[in-house]
Amino acid sequence: MRVDRIHHVAVIASDYHRSRRFYEEVLGARLLAEHYREERRSWKGDLALGDACVLELFSFPDAPPRPSYPEAQGLRHLAFAVPDVAAAVTELAALGVACEDARTDPYTGRAMTFFQDPDGLPLELYQA
Repeated sequence: MRVDRIHHVAVIASDYHRSRRFYEEVLGARLLAEHYREERRSWKGDLALGDACVLELFSFPDAPPRPSYPEAQGLRHLAFAVPDVAAAVTELAALGVACEDARTDPYTGRAMTFFQDPDGLPLELYQA
């Protein structure tokens, strides 16, 4: 088997429309397709993250919250490559999104910071 790249990442939101606005308006994702699945009472949106990855955004009624802090097992965070972490932090702050203090990855020497989506999902900006 050969795996070439990550095709998509799936996120279940507590409020689909709020999260869709966040990923589109704050992170610049582009809506590719959107469907309401009546039988599941569930939205599914496909959002392009640049040219290489898709974020599948779902809603499900009564989905339980997933713990992320303290460091829970499972997916730790989603990381987004940006050309300039400091500039991205400034843009996020202007939109009311708080970020941790930027720091340097001790192994790569690249700038990075963390912030959260509307449901508290940990997200990272990583200087590409």
